[in-house]
Amino acid sequence: MDKVTKMVSENGLVIFSKSTCCLCYAVNILFHELGVTPLVHEIDQDPEGREMEKALMRMGCSAPVPAVFIAGKLVGSTNEVMSLHLSGSLIPLLTPYQNLS
Repeated sequence: MDKVTKMVSENGLVIFSKSTCCLCYAVNILFHELGVTPLVHEIDQDPEGREMEKALMRMGCSAPVPAVFIAGKLVGSTNEVMSLHLSGSLIPLLTPYQNLS
């Protein structure tokens, strides 16, 4: 879907989320604690949310949300993000997007 592709290509960090999803919330909090501010798009509040969900699944997401993209590439859902973090591989991916304050 063009809307998903456009958001991913125009933003370094994107999380496709649902406002009622606790795993989405956990991933979002993790990113904030690591000093980055991703674009969080709540697909359950988007009129095209169903189509976006289908597009994310076609792109290779194992679960439609959270779907995390870093530098235009699909990282995955909660399991993939947490695995990267526990292995020490997530922070280097996020370094270009850290808030310098």
